[in-house]
Amino acid sequence: MLMDTTFSDNQPIYRQLRDRVIGLILDSVLKEGDALPSVRNVAGEFRVNPLTVLKAYQELADAGLVEKRRGLGMFVAVGASTTLMADERSRFLSQEWPRVLATIQRLRLTPTELFDQPTVVGEEKS
Repeated sequence: MLMDTTFSDNQPIYRQLRDRVIGLILDSVLKEGDALPSVRNVAGEFRVNPLTVLKAYQELADAGLVEKRRGLGMFVAVGASTTLMADERSRFLSQEWPRVLATIQRLRLTPTELFDQPTVVGEEKS
């Protein structure tokens, strides 16, 4: 599933698993209609209790991001990517952007200085 198998101590493992699935949806690794890996497979790969994986998946289902199909598993719901993108944009603009803007202003960076920077580490702007 292309997820890091290490966890941090700053939040519960089920939330980290949930956030990783959200990241995969936002990055279009998992698309609408795609099946999520089975609870058993994820539990085995990450060496966590299957109930931990189930809790992460249940939170995704409760949020309407994935849907359960009896006997088949969990699948990315239609509209999940759009919903997540809107939520992430809103969160960024309300929580992160004010700090970024304050730093830009404190350092007196100009738009030209900001836009002349490479967009990816190691990438040269042409």
